[in-house]
Amino acid sequence: MTRIDGRQLGADLALDTDVAIVGSGPAGASAAREAARLGARVVVVESGPWFDPAEFPASAFAAMGSMYRAMGASVVVGSAPIPYLQGRMIGGSSPINGAICWRLPRDVYDEWIARDAALGEAVPWHVLSAATDEIEARIGVTPTVPAIAGAKNLLMARGAEALGIEHRPIRRNVRGCDGLGLCLQGCPRGRKQSADVTLLADALAHDATVVSSVEAMSITVRRGRATELVGRAACGRCVTVRATRAVIVAASAVQTPVLLLRSKLTHGPVGENFQAHPGVSMAGRFPEPVRMWEGATQGHEVIGLRSEGLKFEALGFGLSILATRLRGVGSKLAAEIAEMDHWLDWGAAVRATARGRVRCVRGRPLVTYSSTRDDIRKFRRGLRVLGEMMLAAGADEVSPGVNGFADRVTGVAELDRLEQSGPGRASAFTVAMTHMFGTCRMGSDPASNVVDPHFRHHKVDGLYVADSSVFPSNIGVNPQVPIMAMAALCARRAVGASVVGSVIGRGR
Repeated sequence: MTRIDGRQLGADLALDTDVAIVGSGPAGASAAREAARLGARVVVVESGPWFDPAEFPASAFAAMGSMYRAMGASVVVGSAPIPYLQGRMIGGSSPINGAICWRLPRDVYDEWIARDAALGEAVPWHVLSAATDEIEARIGVTPTVPAIAGAKNLLMARGAEALGIEHRPIRRNVRGCDGLGLCLQGCPRGRKQSADVTLLADALAHDATVVSSVEAMSITVRRGRATELVGRAACGRCVTVRATRAVIVAASAVQTPVLLLRSKLTHGPVGENFQAHPGVSMAGRFPEPVRMWEGATQGHEVIGLRSEGLKFEALGFGLSILATRLRGVGSKLAAEIAEMDHWLDWGAAVRATARGRVRCVRGRPLVTYSSTRDDIRKFRRGLRVLGEMMLAAGADEVSPGVNGFADRVTGVAELDRLEQSGPGRASAFTVAMTHMFGTCRMGSDPASNVVDPHFRHHKVDGLYVADSSVFPSNIGVNPQVPIMAMAALCARRAVGASVVGSVIGRGR
């Protein structure tokens, strides 16, 4: 097992390997695991540091400062600024996400194939399903049990049931969860089966090398082939990784196109077709204490409106973040803080139609994105349903958090007015973004896609992309497991087509 800390290098570092991988999150860890199990020498380069569970910060704001890219303050620029969150640590965002696990929906896959039949030939549904089965078994995906759900999750079930909307406990990658509600800052007891402690650990067990705290700065191309990565360590030293077989970029739908653009690899729509799941949220006050910071961070979801592009989730985070939804100053604010244990927050993730772009400006990402009218309509629809569910579950009042609309709402008629005639501008809504896709889209046409249906760059041999930037569209559900499954298939292609599928089901 080889772990190299880029903060502690005393000299420049040069490594030789078969496969060099940029990123250690769900995509990079899965690709590393698959390539190493197939016998390839693997080096993973990650810009963030290692964290052990004992090192996870106790506060949400401290976690953002040390474990999130740009201290959790990255923002897309457009009709309204929208913050987006990305982890910057070994495991990527997986140690600090809500542990929500979904398989790629078959209807989304069918949309992809309808757009480009070659995708179905290169990534057959049964092969993708088998890879997904193996991933889910490895990371321990199971439904949230009532004993650790907490009030915020059980109340969502009550509200959805009262309205007759399909709902279910969230399937999560955890083992022995204690319901501490600390997923977004890292589980201090190590219960989350994130990419670092599962897939990346498997890669290390198969002799992979992981280099942390090293930012990949460029990809070297010689005679039309990707041959090495050049990175800068946190200590300032240069790190070079020479790869004889493949370079796999798995740095996210934001960081991957930036790396390609920094490397002057501009073929195809690099950075274009940026898609996401922007989310709105509703706060609600209940007569009994609900203590939303306790219980599974995100343990219940409402899926009955997925065909409308809406999926609802219970939310869980610390007191400091919940306090931002409170109103007033002085004694009024103090009174609300005293009753914070009566408030909870639920969210609606939107399968948005907007498309943005990632550019590289002075070596860093600039993301531009503007919500469409249809997306804003979904914001209003999502808030209306969230409010109805809260009131049906027993809330006294709800807070939509919409500028230009009532601060507090107590009846369905007001929620209906919000949906039908609420604000039509994106800037009126409190929106956050977590899932991003499409900036190095895969497809058979080199003119309109960056990589081919086998994850290979259309113009550069030996260069592959494994993360959600290759997805032809956003998928409307949490993408962690589909990213892992697709990355495993990418690694098989990168190591050699003759071994594709050879490991499925063998448990190696």
